[in-house]
Amino acid sequence: MAPLGRANIEGSMGTISLPNESMKTELDRITPPAGEANTLPTVLQVLPSLETGGVERGTVDIAAAISAAGWRSLVASSGGSMVHELERTGATHIELPLHSKNPFVIRRNVSRLRSLIERENVDILHARSRAPAHSALAAARQANIRFVTTFHATYNFSMPLKRRYNSVMARGERVIAISNALRDHIIKNYTVNQDRIRVIHRGIDLERFDPTKVSAERVIQLSRQWRLPDGVPVILLPGRLTGWKGQSVLIEALARLGHQQVRCLLVGSDQGRTGYRRSLEELSRRHDVESVVHIVGECRDMPAAYMLADAVVSASTDPEGFGRIMVEAQAMGRPVLASDHGASGEIVQNGVTGWLFPPGDVRMLSERIAHVIRLDEDYRHRIAEEAIRNARENFGKERMCADTIGVYRELLDEDVATAGAFAKFAAA
Repeated sequence: MAPLGRANIEGSMGTISLPNESMKTELDRITPPAGEANTLPTVLQVLPSLETGGVERGTVDIAAAISAAGWRSLVASSGGSMVHELERTGATHIELPLHSKNPFVIRRNVSRLRSLIERENVDILHARSRAPAHSALAAARQANIRFVTTFHATYNFSMPLKRRYNSVMARGERVIAISNALRDHIIKNYTVNQDRIRVIHRGIDLERFDPTKVSAERVIQLSRQWRLPDGVPVILLPGRLTGWKGQSVLIEALARLGHQQVRCLLVGSDQGRTGYRRSLEELSRRHDVESVVHIVGECRDMPAAYMLADAVVSASTDPEGFGRIMVEAQAMGRPVLASDHGASGEIVQNGVTGWLFPPGDVRMLSERIAHVIRLDEDYRHRIAEEAIRNARENFGKERMCADTIGVYRELLDEDVATAGAFAKFAAA
């Protein structure tokens, strides 16, 4: 175990200092120079990769908070487009093949992580995904350090073997659930001491998602890029193109509206699912709404995209572990129409910041869309105010980061208490 004295180091959330030079990513090149002792608490986060996504975003945010607290922040993954952003927080990235689900690679990753733990004197190992969690759990046990997991989704467990594979995410000394709904799911489906679970909602960057900071020029530029006609209501569904995100539900709901003037934007990458994209295009043609539905791909300026929307839809057919787009939309003052399962009820206040509808209910979603595009300006303004207030009070990334650092401190304080008790016993 790392020296218990590290747990006495207290940091404060402050300005993140940027590194002066590029971080070294190779495993054998991150050891401090000879004679330079590691005296700060060190947290190692592990995940498959650092490509764009909710898990990846949360990892970078927590890495920044660890650095801001005055601790050492390490992240191990197979790499990706967000590595540079991560390193700007003051964290160090270590490239390891943690994306692999190959049992032999997972086994080899145990020794790789164990070596990293010993080299860097890691205090806490935080696993954020299943494949790397299997390696991380074994390495943490071998090194006798604290192990934390974040449960991000319900995960499919149609077969007993799949449930066993998923169960590693419930084996942390602290299990962070990103919603109350997910906490209930963990308790119902896995053997876990409830006292070990901590609910920490995901948080967003409220500085970025602030309607007062989005210029008219940005909105106009995006509107021209997507060729949006003036005065036509815009329905936005952000999210990668995959079946359970419910793009087909929205298309069928739009078909029920008849030929009302509306434009629907499906924002997100197909991530190689070209067959699914083609099926959505065919569905639009079959329902005669191909002039209404536009698949626009990735968007680098989501705050501006939300500003274009009259309503934002989350039509997921499977329960969302959290639902980041619902929070982002509310932070931008946009009403949300969301499937009523998973964490939606914790985020959307029905009739106040948006409306809920039964999952997959095409008729109800169609009625909700018809209602929201007819809202008068006073009602829309009240919804915007309540939506912004809800997002700012409950779902800022600062709160998420502070609560996560609090979990780490719980474990470090336990180490200190254990060491004190042992010292008293030894002296008796």
